[in-house]
Amino acid sequence: MRIKKLDIFIAKQFLLLFVGTFFICQFVLMMQFLWRYVDEVIGKGLSLTVLGQFFWYMGLQLVPQALPLAILLSSLITFGNLGESSELTAIKAAGISLMQAFRSLIVITGLITIGSFYFQNVIGPKANRSLTMLLVAMKQANPELEIPEGMFYSGIPNTNIYVQKKDLKTGMLYGVMIYRLTNSFEDATVVLADSGQMLITEEKKHLRLHLYSGELFENLRQGVSAATMVPYQRETFTQKDLLIDFDSDFDWETANNDLRGAEAKGLLQIAHDLDSLRFMSDSLGHAFFESSKMTTYYIPHIEKKDSLKAVKTALSGKENYDTIFSKMSADDKRRAVQSAINHAQMAKFETEMKADYTHEIDRTIRRHQLEAMNKFTLSLSCLIFFFIGAPLGAIIRKGGLGVPVIVSVIVFIIFYILDNTGSKMARDGFWNVYFGKLLGTFVLTPIAVFFTYKANNDSAVFNIDAYMEVARRMLGLRMKRHVAGKEVIINDPNYSDDARRLTQISAEIESYEQEHNLLKLPNPIKVFFREGDDRKIRDIDEQLEEVIEDLSNTKDKAVLSYLNRYPIIATHAHTRPFRRKWLNIITGIILPLGIFFYCRMIRFRFRLFRDLKQIEKTNEKMVRRIDEMTGKNPLPINQDDND
Repeated sequence: MRIKKLDIFIAKQFLLLFVGTFFICQFVLMMQFLWRYVDEVIGKGLSLTVLGQFFWYMGLQLVPQALPLAILLSSLITFGNLGESSELTAIKAAGISLMQAFRSLIVITGLITIGSFYFQNVIGPKANRSLTMLLVAMKQANPELEIPEGMFYSGIPNTNIYVQKKDLKTGMLYGVMIYRLTNSFEDATVVLADSGQMLITEEKKHLRLHLYSGELFENLRQGVSAATMVPYQRETFTQKDLLIDFDSDFDWETANNDLRGAEAKGLLQIAHDLDSLRFMSDSLGHAFFESSKMTTYYIPHIEKKDSLKAVKTALSGKENYDTIFSKMSADDKRRAVQSAINHAQMAKFETEMKADYTHEIDRTIRRHQLEAMNKFTLSLSCLIFFFIGAPLGAIIRKGGLGVPVIVSVIVFIIFYILDNTGSKMARDGFWNVYFGKLLGTFVLTPIAVFFTYKANNDSAVFNIDAYMEVARRMLGLRMKRHVAGKEVIINDPNYSDDARRLTQISAEIESYEQEHNLLKLPNPIKVFFREGDDRKIRDIDEQLEEVIEDLSNTKDKAVLSYLNRYPIIATHAHTRPFRRKWLNIITGIILPLGIFFYCRMIRFRFRLFRDLKQIEKTNEKMVRRIDEMTGKNPLPINQDDND
């Protein structure tokens, strides 16, 4: 565990890249976060101090999200650079494994993980509360900041305000024009003022405009018929106060909820509040249940014995409520029906109200649980992203900001989509909280283990040819045989022996066709639950490949043409899906998968039948061509000769 020069070298490379990528990721996340509050900041004339506080608190909140992406990108570039410059090859040649090269960065990443948890548990909640309070202060202290200069502001319902110029130091507005509408433009009120001052009322719901030197025009259309002329009112004033509804999408209750929300709390506070919320939920549940029994389902003035007797009588059919209702008078029927409808509607309304209230409490509980888990999962993602980025860099061996950036963005987007989707579904109550929040971790952890294992064993992960070969085997695809003429031939083919062996192969194929009916559907029990192999086809294929290998040394174009007509035989796929017995059993038990592989095996049996016919025809033509070349008759076939 001694610190070696290699550890220091790799740590320096990583830390330099980590600092740079962290600030890049932080900037990108801040720009994305800024769009949520762009209307609060842009064009409001905020001072540099307020803007600085806004970006500072916002940056502190986003630090835990930037750390995993920075670790992923920097570790990928670090080992990509080492692989691209062959330094990683030299490290392995010196007998140092990849995990030994990782150890210094594992320690650094562990410290970053602890720092990320500290940020989320201590600094993040404080930054969240400070940012919320800053936004509240901006709306309360300077309501005139909401109204831009030189353009009409329509953010207030039924009111348009135009301000020519604002003085942010004194809070004065100059060149004020106000249009207030009630039902239509004909009922408009127009106010022109030389200057004014804007204040917010104590309940934070209205603006009080104190205007100076202006005029007011108001149409008095209400109560006037369409045939008469519309009177209006004109007022000239030196000073005048106007009260305007002003919410500007600001809800004081929402602000208080943000200050008391789970995002503004540490683990200890979340655990304390969760106990209180669960106790409140249980108490409300019992209270609602008792209330429902007393109001909705309880029938007054009837004792328990009498009510049970009435129910038994109704169930036995001795008492028919329709008969009782038919004996009532018309007024009594109407009153009974209306009373039943009112009672049902009130019960429904009360039940829906209680359900909404309990649902909101449950949602609050789930938000606290998700936030508590998020402090651990987001910190743990630092380690997961390291064990994805570092092995990928060692496998890809590409440095710089090209391929690593693309790979990092893809991995981060996958994690972001899974984490946000799971959190939303869990928050809304569709998924379990633990499943929803741990979805991204469950998906990426096996990927990290897989990449680490492959990189440590120098396995080829991104070998496209290997994956294409697996796909071809699964789908039953194959490549055509391609035998080209050789420029330099050391040994000529033994034509006579090859012709004899081809004739023998044709005879063995004919015998095999008589013994096995490939066009007959196989027994599924034998296919999936019994061992077996087709050794005869394997022997035929081995003999044929030996002959083709020998004849590939020919210079005759006709022979080369015939060689390319031989199909590539799949010697096993027509007998069972897999070579391992337990895989075949599992495949047979899983019905949809078993049907797929059974149909696939039938296809291979039909294809083998066609391939054997093609081999027989090609053997006949090849033997005839060899006879023409050698000028000899075909040699007799010795059935006991296995050469």
